Amino acid sequence: MPEARPEARQWRRFGAGEQLVRFAVYLLLVATVVAAGRSVEIIPEFLYDAPEQMQDLLVRMWPVDFAHYPKGVHAGLMETLQIATLGTLLALVLAVPFGLLAARNLTPLPPVNFFARLVLVASRSVNSLVWALLFVAVFGPGALAGMLAIAFRSIGFLGKLIGEAIEETAKGPVEALTAAGAGTGALIWYAYWPQIRPAFWSIVLLRWDINVRESAVLGLVGAGGIGMALDTALNLFQWERVAMVLVAIFVVVIIAELAVTQVRKRIL
Repeated sequence: MPEARPEARQWRRFGAGEQLVRFAVYLLLVATVVAAGRSVEIIPEFLYDAPEQMQDLLVRMWPVDFAHYPKGVHAGLMETLQIATLGTLLALVLAVPFGLLAARNLTPLPPVNFFARLVLVASRSVNSLVWALLFVAVFGPGALAGMLAIAFRSIGFLGKLIGEAIEETAKGPVEALTAAGAGTGALIWYAYWPQIRPAFWSIVLLRWDINVRESAVLGLVGAGGIGMALDTALNLFQWERVAMVLVAIFVVVIIAELAVTQVRKRIL
């Protein structure tokens, strides 16, 4: 009798369990999208005439009122840059200690690590506009509230990335200096800092670039900067001036992007 041939094995990329998990994930995503779409409450009538409304708005914005820039835009634009710069510097001063405490290899104390990470998460979880509303209520409207909002929003971003950069450093230099009897300060300066310096400056420059964009809208809640000029023009339906403010914000964002790129090339 001829020998029975073994059954051919059929190759499958995913097993039965993996296919079930993938199906459940896809089903959950679809259900989430459907639920979100139903909660948005889209009004079809508004969608139909949206192109006409957009065209009408652009017509009202043209021509751009460039004559409004010297008196109504320049001061707010400079204040926006100052808010972003000072807020980033203040955030850096506050974030570095928390970044050092959050790094498990530098500070091997779980309760301290947890506390530092909790502070960083709390900072990131609150939007800059919400921070601005809180500080406007405390200090009143103006650039001070905007600077503090930018700073407290940036602490979590800077501290988290600085702490992660420290945790990714090589152990060799640290072990060598520790064996030589170096203290914590010497370890940070001679072992950790040379390794994280490129990432550190990249993080700071990136955050400043983000803060320039965020500080441009803080004036909508009274926190100073060019956003206050935008809010005034919107409330008075001065669409040519609204266009001028938007053009100024766009130009400043582009210049900030180019400046950050050039600084990174020189530093790194």
